[in-house]
Amino acid sequence: MFQKVSSYVSTLVLVLALAACATPGAQPGQMEIRAGVVEQIINTELSSDHHSGIGAVVGGLAGLGVGSLIGAGTGRDVAMVLGAVGGAVAGHEIQKKYDKPIPAQQVIVRVGSGVLVSVTQPVNPAIGKGQRVFIEGSGEDARVVPR
Repeated sequence: MFQKVSSYVSTLVLVLALAACATPGAQPGQMEIRAGVVEQIINTELSSDHHSGIGAVVGGLAGLGVGSLIGAGTGRDVAMVLGAVGGAVAGHEIQKKYDKPIPAQQVIVRVGSGVLVSVTQPVNPAIGKGQRVFIEGSGEDARVVPR
């Protein structure tokens, strides 16, 4: 009986010790925020976030479908190939209209520890050189916002 109780007590102590050592990680919805001063702003461009090649694929499939409605036998096969190629070229040209770069700015911020942090983001006219700012997030999701 004593062994059974001591086994339960030792298990409980071990579980409590492990729970006390655990440190919580980043929780969903939490964001890292650092404060600093803008040192420099460089105008640049960001590539659009459209998926390249989608226009050609969709156009090729549409052209293939239209080509399959024309003729019979070998003529249909030729029409399908020409429709697919023509549709792919047309789809690619249409997609190029929407893949224009977005005006952006590379903002270089000196944080409180003296480290320089560079963030490239869409243009924010409310940010200027020498201004006190916050850097929200990290990595590709980082953004510089005025204090």
